[in-house]
Amino acid sequence: MLALALLAPAVLFADQTLLHMEIGDPARKGTEVTVQLDGITDTATGEVISPADMAARMADTGLLFIGENHTSMDFHIAQFRAIKALHESGREVMIGLEMFPYTQQSALEDWNNGFLTEEGLIEVVGWYKYWGYHWNYYRDIFLYARENGIRLYAINTPRAVVTAVRKKGFSELTEEEASHLPGDVDISSKDHQRLYRAYFDEDDALHMTDEVLEGMYRAQATWDATMGWNAVKALNEHGGPDAIMVVLIGAGHVTFGLGSERQVAPYYEGKIASLIPVPVTDSDGEPVATVRASYANFVWGIPPEAEPLYPSVGVSLMGSLGDEPARIIQVSKESVGERVGLQVGDVLISLDGSIIDSTNSLRRIMAAYRWGDVATALVRRDGEEFNIVMPFRRVSPNKK
Repeated sequence: MLALALLAPAVLFADQTLLHMEIGDPARKGTEVTVQLDGITDTATGEVISPADMAARMADTGLLFIGENHTSMDFHIAQFRAIKALHESGREVMIGLEMFPYTQQSALEDWNNGFLTEEGLIEVVGWYKYWGYHWNYYRDIFLYARENGIRLYAINTPRAVVTAVRKKGFSELTEEEASHLPGDVDISSKDHQRLYRAYFDEDDALHMTDEVLEGMYRAQATWDATMGWNAVKALNEHGGPDAIMVVLIGAGHVTFGLGSERQVAPYYEGKIASLIPVPVTDSDGEPVATVRASYANFVWGIPPEAEPLYPSVGVSLMGSLGDEPARIIQVSKESVGERVGLQVGDVLISLDGSIIDSTNSLRRIMAAYRWGDVATALVRRDGEEFNIVMPFRRVSPNKK
């Protein structure tokens, strides 16, 4: 995926103002509900309930979107427990996966049918080619699914199609590119446009023009629409009358019901629900006591965000398919990249000799590293190339 669109979930939980925007469902957007650590708040009633209670309340729901922060284990634990609760309630559970384009479904079937080991899945399905986040974040979900006959479905669209939408718009797509999209991608929602632009308003480092933002917004809406469309298609073609499709996607595609849920609602007659975990403190250590009720149907309070289990450089890159330089367009505060002096505009050429041509290639390379390791990055700045020694060390709590 293009790096800029993936900034949204990280910003979402750092800036509390986004948790309280008065947008989304008219019946709920005027009220706030409590965020309770280790509790699930039903935003329609304000009640704090258990996973089993939540599963019971979704007895007539056929489509559930669970938003995630890709590098937070607590988000993935919440996803796992929701899936487990639904399965134990007797529902036929299906899982839709953002990380794979639907064109990879045949390879994913080998995992569903027990023909692949974990190592085989990573290699054959192309885990680090298509996704890049560490396999261990998702491992328990994949193993539980296979052990319990829960089938997994690839629901994304090929990256090249999203890139074409971003660069050319919908009217200029080739027939082949357009064939990967649903009949309509709605980019008319003022609430959604307001939410998406809010992700970037305070990040002066990005220096994006309106034209760039419009292209990025088209790409975001395309992801929203195609993932919702493919999830419903798999549900209709392979699910029984009691089936529920649980879609695991970035929180930025789920919040306020304005992403995939809004895009797919005209094509799906069943009931749709959303669940988003919310850390009980923000990145500044301030408590998150409440959230706008329209934020999601269910809000799961989780521990404060900590350093990811696995190291990252902490940068976002422009360029998704290797046809553009891996130019840094964002450096996270207190990240490894900031501490070694990486800057917006730098070109990150390689890490320990491994070439970097996209955010995903950087993540694939980073999967081999652990906290405490040291790498050497080759960087180009203002036409000059030089090496930067990069120790992967977390920030000590007493230094924050």
